[in-house]
Amino acid sequence: MHTTIKSFCVAGLFGLVSSVSLAQGPAATIDQLDWMTGNYAGNLGPNTLEENWIAPEGGSIAAMVRMTGNGGTSMFEMITIEEVDGSLVLNVQQFDAGFKPRTPEPTTMELAMIMDNHVHFNAVTEGGMRSLGYTLDGDTFTIHVEQANGQTMDIALQKRSLWD
Repeated sequence: MHTTIKSFCVAGLFGLVSSVSLAQGPAATIDQLDWMTGNYAGNLGPNTLEENWIAPEGGSIAAMVRMTGNGGTSMFEMITIEEVDGSLVLNVQQFDAGFKPRTPEPTTMELAMIMDNHVHFNAVTEGGMRSLGYTLDGDTFTIHVEQANGQTMDIALQKRSLWD
């Protein structure tokens, strides 16, 4: 009987785990993030951080991020935000020079809050960040980061033209 109960509990647990998916974030569409489109850059310590966001299309928006300094590139990052089940899901993956991934898998985040010119996501998978948000105020594009260790920082970048 003990084995039967144990087998039932394990089967029930696997059934529960297989039915768990991303929690539903607030209702949103990718077009609400058109304000993010553009090229932004600023200093991060002795380095320059730049984010290049392409316009929303086909239910997604994406960014290529690069950190340079000391005569070289120290980090690349790919970010995608996609419409999923009536809300938004962000995936982020960082790479060292040579396109070597810093983690085996991207970090996945679900939408926590969206307003005019502000969006915030919370991680639902493990990675280097607990949360990530963005705000645009005039020409200042601010990245709000909460790292896995709980440390928070705001990184202010300035809008710029790719053709200057």
